[in-house]
Amino acid sequence: MQEKKTTSENDPWSLMNDIIASVSVPEFPDATFNIIDFGANPDGITFNTEAFKKTIATCAEKGGGQVLVPKGKYLTGAIHLDNNINLHLEEGAEILFSTNPNDYPIVPTSYEGVELMNYSPLIYANKKTNIAVTGKGVLNGQAGNDNWWSWCGKDEYGWKNGMPKQKDSLSLPRLMDMGQNGTPLNERLFGEGHYLRPTFLEPYECSNVLIQGVKIVNAPFWIIHPFKSNNVIIDGVTVESHGPNNDGCDPEYCKNVIIKNCTFNTGDDCIAIKAGRDAEGRRVAIKTENIVVQNCKMIDGHGGVVIGSEMSAGVSNVYVDNCTMDSPNLDRAIRLKTNSRRGGIIDGVYVRNLEVGQVKEAVLKLNMFYATYTNQTGEFIPEIKNIWLENVTVKNGGEFGILAKGYKESPIKNVTLRNVNIEKVESAFSLENVSNLKLIDTYINGALMQSPPKEEN
Repeated sequence: MQEKKTTSENDPWSLMNDIIASVSVPEFPDATFNIIDFGANPDGITFNTEAFKKTIATCAEKGGGQVLVPKGKYLTGAIHLDNNINLHLEEGAEILFSTNPNDYPIVPTSYEGVELMNYSPLIYANKKTNIAVTGKGVLNGQAGNDNWWSWCGKDEYGWKNGMPKQKDSLSLPRLMDMGQNGTPLNERLFGEGHYLRPTFLEPYECSNVLIQGVKIVNAPFWIIHPFKSNNVIIDGVTVESHGPNNDGCDPEYCKNVIIKNCTFNTGDDCIAIKAGRDAEGRRVAIKTENIVVQNCKMIDGHGGVVIGSEMSAGVSNVYVDNCTMDSPNLDRAIRLKTNSRRGGIIDGVYVRNLEVGQVKEAVLKLNMFYATYTNQTGEFIPEIKNIWLENVTVKNGGEFGILAKGYKESPIKNVTLRNVNIEKVESAFSLENVSNLKLIDTYINGALMQSPPKEEN
């Protein structure tokens, strides 16, 4: 007799359409301000920071509109957006960002889940409303092994013994201590001499944000990083950047974010949903919620759609719908990573209509013991619950169908797979402390999974 399905099992997606309906595309006055008219030179050599600044300021003073970047190559430092500004790149336009750190003023920003005063993101907006970056042009961070990337301290990115790096005692370790201790933001002054790379595109405490159509390449660090921002649409963007920590998109402390029709080909997680690190995240206490990922393609990356590891304020209501993931260099399809320093709750991750060609390690990885940099154990046991995969096809799942590791005192709860077919995988499951795993119409290596597998401890 077929199992009777509850209403929530029939439709765990009821909130997704409400989220989509609640987020409207920003509208701008019908006025255009061409950067050429403000002194910009599209020769790829002339420095255009002042031209961008003047154009944006004039557009904002006159009520907003489109700041037009025509065909050509424009070298610049940081670009700071203002209210009601749509930075629009024509097809054939390419913005080349300087690799000189001095071209990026110190601003409030964030690094791996901890706020600080650091180099400005390449494109930045602070407490602005109704902003956009649109068009068919290219945003080129020009990052490489000879500039930003070597700061990560890894040989493969150009670092050599004796060169400075982010893990030096006065750099990232110092910042992490400040986050733990609650040091005021204005005292977390980094920048020159501290080797913490800027993010690429960061709306910081913004609302009504559109990023549409552009191609982003060669980023110093995290690529699209909405931070403490609400009502964000990222549509039709292509990200190609294989540097260190080159996450494609990292919504952090955000609400109502739609990521759709995008392609991610990255050196780290394609999409990584964040909510602050450790004591800092618990102190800020802004949950990241209502994130929709639709019609996206993930190629290289550590994970296709990831939550964590910075998730101490909590993450809920994440929807992944109608996406494809396929690469020998894609480690996992869906990945949740946390630990007992992070704490926090991940509640509600819903995945459907997912096609996976090939991943290296796992189709679904749920890990409460994620570790990087230093010892990551603490007294804040995290929770992971309500994970749903439906209508998923996988050709080659790598090592594991599901790789899950929870705590005895906080098992991973309520994981459901319905109509999932993993054609080939080395091991169907590796499970520790998982409660209420349901397998419905699910096939792995050709066999129907009729009952929850026994945990492997």
